[in-house]
Amino acid sequence: MQPTSREQELLALQSISETLNRSNETEEMLQAVLTQLLQVTGLPTGWIFLARQEPDFSFVSRVGLPPALSWGGDAPMCSGSCWCLERLWDGRLSRAVNILSCKRIENAEKYKWGDTQQISHHASIPLKAGDELIGVLNVAAPGKRHFDSEELALLQAVAYQIGSAVKRTMLFQAERRRATRMTRLSEVSGWIAETMETGVVSELIAERIGTAFEWAHTALFLREGNELYIRARYSAAEGRIASSRQKLRLLDAGPVSDAMSTLNTVLMIHNKEKYEELEEVGVDLFRSAIAVPLYRSDIAYGVLLVTDERPGAFDELDVEVLEALGGQIALSIDKARLVLQRRELTRQEERHKLARDLHDSVSQTLFSLSVTARGAESLPDADQTLLREALQELQTLSQHALQEMRSLIWQLRPPGLEQGLITGLAQYGERLGLTVRTEVSGLGELPQLIEEALWRIGQEALNNASKHSGSPEAEITIAYGEDKVRLKVADRGAGFDRDGLHPNVSCKGGLGLNGMQERAALVGGFVHIASKPGQGTVVVAELPIADQFPPNLCMEKGGIQ
Repeated sequence: MQPTSREQELLALQSISETLNRSNETEEMLQAVLTQLLQVTGLPTGWIFLARQEPDFSFVSRVGLPPALSWGGDAPMCSGSCWCLERLWDGRLSRAVNILSCKRIENAEKYKWGDTQQISHHASIPLKAGDELIGVLNVAAPGKRHFDSEELALLQAVAYQIGSAVKRTMLFQAERRRATRMTRLSEVSGWIAETMETGVVSELIAERIGTAFEWAHTALFLREGNELYIRARYSAAEGRIASSRQKLRLLDAGPVSDAMSTLNTVLMIHNKEKYEELEEVGVDLFRSAIAVPLYRSDIAYGVLLVTDERPGAFDELDVEVLEALGGQIALSIDKARLVLQRRELTRQEERHKLARDLHDSVSQTLFSLSVTARGAESLPDADQTLLREALQELQTLSQHALQEMRSLIWQLRPPGLEQGLITGLAQYGERLGLTVRTEVSGLGELPQLIEEALWRIGQEALNNASKHSGSPEAEITIAYGEDKVRLKVADRGAGFDRDGLHPNVSCKGGLGLNGMQERAALVGGFVHIASKPGQGTVVVAELPIADQFPPNLCMEKGGIQ
């Protein structure tokens, strides 16, 4: 006995239901169920749009599209609106519609895009989960202009199942995405806390955030005086973009201005405005953006901004993640300011201790020198024995004063820097067996943090030159600028191919190439390494001399004070 038409429908619905429940991947599930639906109905062509919010939609599934609609990777289906989507969004497509003429096929015929295979119309069925819009299902056949009530009823029944299944997969994918986001948030937050312990916002921070969350563009603006400047910027297409310290005018900087003035997060999903102030500092035109203010106790430190050329690229989960990152950065900046304050107090204590030690030891010795010298001056010319004894006492006292002074200087510098950075590096290179030539241009006094960073970077560069270059010579150049210092260590040895070298190559106990770059980034600078086989290696470190967080860093809620 052959099954009746009604029994065939029920069997088809059961089979489709099983297909919908086999997968949690939306596009994979829709492609499978569309193929199965067309087999059941005997129709050759069908496609599905997901379109939850006007004007955004995605073309996710297709079977049997004619060449006029499938050229260029389905280009006619992936952009531009059409009647079925417009009716879905304005509420006119509330049930399975018998026939709709197809705007996309009309365009294909008008612009001669190719063979339409005699398809001119299609049936459209809304996909919903309760009252929530999910998308639209379209089916068609060559020359077909009418679907009977049974066909429409079957299509509507399948559409109900598809809508519910898509909602279920979206919820599953949202939870999975949330779990992934939270894991990455924990990792990046830990990295931020660790790198900012030194009191400096790393230039790597935008790159680390952008790559972790696969955001197209990430920028970090920090407060300096009464202005903002870009501390770090990253683009998925260009990679990390070196900080230019360009200043940003806040008169009309779009979401950045709004976030700073209100200390509230700004979410844009369909932006059509251009902001010249942002473009001037390298933030290109965007359709979507999230701007999160960085503040603690109504004191604003800057703004964390992510943008995308696509509309609707961000959602509430992205906002939640970015706000958490903004809070972590603001907290770290707050702690960093305390680090700088403690550092300044330590410097003052060191000065006071040095003054006490000078008074208690060196100044007392110098006083004794002075008294002995005056006594020697008053001795009779004939009393050579007493004069020699006085001179010996002067020599002993002067040597003692020199030793005490050297001891005090040594206490203020790490081992190796007692005689200065350039001398310390030259002596270090000579201990490695290198003949070192040095050159210094400009004059300047380096903050202890910067001097120590250059010392460690220079040590590692000399380590690598000694072990890997095969050359007995090295050149060290230090150039002092107004607000930065530049260290160059070069050799004329074997060189290497950076693309084929492990980034952590190093002598035992050293930093490695990446380690040098990270150490420079921690104090707001960078390291550039140039090398080619047979042409030697040049390591250049450029570090700022000024602190990144001046003591007067402060911006009250409501704008710059």
